[in-house]
Amino acid sequence: MDRIFTLDEARSLLPGIMEEAREVIAARADLTEIAFDRETRGASELGGIPELKAHEARIQEILGAWTERGIEVKGLAPVLIDFPAELQGQSVRLCWIEGEPALGWYHRTELGFAGRRRLP
Repeated sequence: MDRIFTLDEARSLLPGIMEEAREVIAARADLTEIAFDRETRGASELGGIPELKAHEARIQEILGAWTERGIEVKGLAPVLIDFPAELQGQSVRLCWIEGEPALGWYHRTELGFAGRRRLP
């Protein structure tokens, strides 16, 4: 069975998740810049294939650790994650997207991001 988070559990994990998300965001930007520079100029000041592979590995390591903890990764650009939960007896996802300062949104499981509402 999938993990079900309480709101308090999800909120307590969020500071660490946000720190790791900053790493993902930085690696994502470097990957994009290296790939673009290599394609358009043949080389990048940020590195080459070894650096690309290192950034890819770090991103996968972080995303894999989130998944192992029961967190659902919904997007990488922007970083979007859901914590499976129950709210008022209904299956929901506590939803956080890159740039938000706190966990303040949810959506019914079957509705997805378009059904986001503020947490009561």
